Amino acid sequence: MYEKAEVWYQRGSAVSSLAESFRNQYYVRIIVAQLTARQDTNQHFHWDSDPPELGAVPTVILADLGRQELMAFFKCERSPNVRIIGFLPADIGAETHQVDANMGGKCFALLQGGVSRDNVLQSIKAALASIKLAQDADSAVEHEREELNRIGIALSSTRDLGCLLEMILAKTREITAADAGSLYVVETSSSENGSSGHAEGSLRFKLTQNDTRQFPYSEYTLPISEDSMAGYTALHGEAIALDDVYCVSTSRPYRFNPKYDIETGYRTRSLLTVPMKNARGDVLGVMQLLNHKHNRTARLVTSADIEQEVGPFPEKAVRLAESLASQAAVAYENGQLYQNIQKVFEGFVKAAATAIEQRDPTTSGHSARVTTMTLGLAEAVSRMKTGPYAHVHFTPEQMKELRYATLLHDFGKIAVRELLLVKANKLYPAQLVIIKHRFAYFHQELETERVQKKLDAMLAHGKGFEHFEDIEEEYRQKQTELHGDLQFIIRINDASIPVEGLVDRLMDISRKTYRDPEGLKHYLLTPGEVDSLSVRQGSLNDDERQQIESHVVHSFDFLAQIPWTPDLRYIPWIVRAHHEKVNGKGYPNGLRDDEIPVQAKIMSICDIFDALCSADRPYKKAVPNTLAFEILENAVHRNELDSDLFRIFMEARVFDLIAGALDRPDLLVQKK
Repeated sequence: MYEKAEVWYQRGSAVSSLAESFRNQYYVRIIVAQLTARQDTNQHFHWDSDPPELGAVPTVILADLGRQELMAFFKCERSPNVRIIGFLPADIGAETHQVDANMGGKCFALLQGGVSRDNVLQSIKAALASIKLAQDADSAVEHEREELNRIGIALSSTRDLGCLLEMILAKTREITAADAGSLYVVETSSSENGSSGHAEGSLRFKLTQNDTRQFPYSEYTLPISEDSMAGYTALHGEAIALDDVYCVSTSRPYRFNPKYDIETGYRTRSLLTVPMKNARGDVLGVMQLLNHKHNRTARLVTSADIEQEVGPFPEKAVRLAESLASQAAVAYENGQLYQNIQKVFEGFVKAAATAIEQRDPTTSGHSARVTTMTLGLAEAVSRMKTGPYAHVHFTPEQMKELRYATLLHDFGKIAVRELLLVKANKLYPAQLVIIKHRFAYFHQELETERVQKKLDAMLAHGKGFEHFEDIEEEYRQKQTELHGDLQFIIRINDASIPVEGLVDRLMDISRKTYRDPEGLKHYLLTPGEVDSLSVRQGSLNDDERQQIESHVVHSFDFLAQIPWTPDLRYIPWIVRAHHEKVNGKGYPNGLRDDEIPVQAKIMSICDIFDALCSADRPYKKAVPNTLAFEILENAVHRNELDSDLFRIFMEARVFDLIAGALDRPDLLVQKK
């Protein structure tokens, strides 16, 4: 590969000596051609060195058109970096027509044999200049294509409609060298004639940009009609290009509104208005570009600046603006669709959280409060400059993912029995009622036993009244004991009462029996009731606790079925891990420390704090913040919670984010 241009010629041709004279200016290559024995078109060509890549650098071929063996070579496909200068024989004779027909269309220039070296050199320079012009043109087209592709990629990756519209206008102004511009979007109900491409309804002025002057603006609407240029473009789907907005032909239905210029002191001269059409040809918006600048960086402060720098929008700018407007329309339509999907999904998430809490009204607002604190703690973590979490910075997409995960963290409770969710004591209310009925029946049995014993005494001893006192005393003792047993059961049924030292009495009671009307013997307490009353902490026995804990798996199984977008794909995994503990003693998978997503560790601290401090629930009393901090700190010491995250939780006073909202969920502000 050589940096300078190349000149090729055929060995033995009439131009050999002429070509060799250019070795100081160009790299000269020699083509060696041979004919096959059949003298047909199967020519074989080779070079005086390794075969070069034709057209790898700008190349001029000096072709002796009198050498017929090169015809097939010249008929092959040529690179755009190659130009042929043909040399006619001094005496063309009868071959003139044949040479013109075969070679004339392939030559950049045709020179007569014997032409001077300077003339040939000028032709070579002209041929190389032609290649350079073609390269520059191709490069410009390729640059435009690459620029449009780059902008298209940027537009398609931006989902926020506000940012998207800003980018659309900015990129269009940049590629068309417009000093200022405005963007309008079509606001319309569904059109019955959707294929017409005509916009119906109104245009909303969304934003304006100006390199020369900055000024406040507000949104407003205008009708889609021919009176305004933006309205005309929206109505007809046609671009408008004006060299001077103050010289609009009277045959046109629209006029330029000078209000903008008058109020701002700006001077509009050239204007380009293009429609934003989607793939169906419907107009979704209008871009209006002002003052095409010869120098993109110029500022149009004075009238002289405008005279010197502003010109009409060239056809190329119109073409680029229309092309970019089409891309922008698709991106805007996709952005609207994404926003609508987001609204639907937001509604689903809120409805799901509400459905969970409606099954247990006492936990109302829990998901929202935990979400607020979780996002606050995540933001505090992102601000850390030192410590183990200095490298953790949550992106807006990750914050959205965490928000959804926290709002849905208890969704699996929808698969747990409602009675279990609101169980306040160790026994269900119906269970305690049944036990009381048994004691009442047992009491009735004691009454019957007392009467029977008195009757037996009278039959055995006559009147036997002297034995009644003993019978009454025995009855009173049994009645007092029975009443005490029932009160004991009622007392230890309270989830807050520890059972240490009380199990023996419970077992004694459980062994007591009575007989039903059919004479069958029954125990006062069933094994299941004994098991529930023996719970050392809380209101749930082992089986019930497993059912409650299963809500995490139910949540994961449900959320894993949703086809999340890539930026939300970890939601199921965050939810599944929010009850795991650093020491590996959490559930459902017993994950340890680094196996637990940091988002789940953050959520866990906030979840426990809210559960401790929220309003009284049937199974517990609300605790003050100071006691909640102590409980959390003890959990940290047991290596259940992340110590660094708890420190950040306390230092950033994340708990203050829900101050006043523990009893008033409506005060809570949710971040989006």
